[in-house]
Amino acid sequence: MRRALITGSAGFIGYHLANRLLAAGWRVHGIDGMTPYYDIALKQRRHELLHEKPHFSSDTFMLEEADRVAKATRDFAPNVIVHLAAQAGVRYSLENPRAYIESNVVGSFNVMEAARETKVDHLLMASTSSVYGANTEMPYAETHKADLPMTIYAATKKASEAMGHSYAHLYDLPVTMFRFFTVYGPWGRPDMALFKFVAAILEGRPIDIYNHGEMRRDFTYINDLVEGIARLINTPPVRPANAEAIPKGDSLSPVAPYRVVNIGNGAPVRLLDFVEAIEETLGRKAKRNMMDMQPGDVPATWADSTLLHDLTGFAPGTDLAKGVSAFVDWYRAYYEV
Repeated sequence: MRRALITGSAGFIGYHLANRLLAAGWRVHGIDGMTPYYDIALKQRRHELLHEKPHFSSDTFMLEEADRVAKATRDFAPNVIVHLAAQAGVRYSLENPRAYIESNVVGSFNVMEAARETKVDHLLMASTSSVYGANTEMPYAETHKADLPMTIYAATKKASEAMGHSYAHLYDLPVTMFRFFTVYGPWGRPDMALFKFVAAILEGRPIDIYNHGEMRRDFTYINDLVEGIARLINTPPVRPANAEAIPKGDSLSPVAPYRVVNIGNGAPVRLLDFVEAIEETLGRKAKRNMMDMQPGDVPATWADSTLLHDLTGFAPGTDLAKGVSAFVDWYRAYYEV
């Protein structure tokens, strides 16, 4: 039985990925710090549901605790590590940047060290579309430069990418970084737009619409994201013989078994269209509070997911209305509204 260690297993994405791998016959061990960035009860419930499966186990501690990361990894002896744990949120990084350095840089370093020590077959680590920063060339391709991060959150993710490349090169450790694009769906995070909008509309509160709605996001449904990750697990990068051996459009490093892959829907949606999809699903109108752009935000994101398809044969494509409806159904059932 193959074994996967997932960090952030009580998180939105980690929960869904653990479910996906357990259903496919994997043994999964989760690590989660249960931080209070958002409702811990939601995280605890996700873990409770995972623990109902016979091949799931977990530890609760922070990834900054290097000795505990190393011991848990040695004890479980995973074939692969999927590192999802992070201090998330672009806007919160303006308020508490230190949390991002400690979690996303120090914590990620500890995971890389554990992966090196245990010689896993493949280390996969979460990055973000935010690393594209001030880049205005769209759709974003993995081969584009991503050297102008707009927030500390993006900068810490870019740092993890750079460290991941170093580990791949120095220790011949296969590393795949995947960049997410605005993930949404059931069991989502309360700090994200869909969750906040649905809660506010149902409670009759106004919603804040930034940049007066003139924003576009590449909304990616959670099942599509998890399917992409699951398939990438079986596609570890291999150090090429030389740069000429790398196919056009592939982000494979010329000097390391290292690759960056976008996972996005490939269809940017206008923010106001997103709001209208929520209104239609709920059957009620939102009270709209039009706001200026927030510091660190970008007006648009748009993924080129060609490389993901070339590597795995899969491309995300869940219709927005269908995804929003699935979230609303979950929200109503979970909160009994």
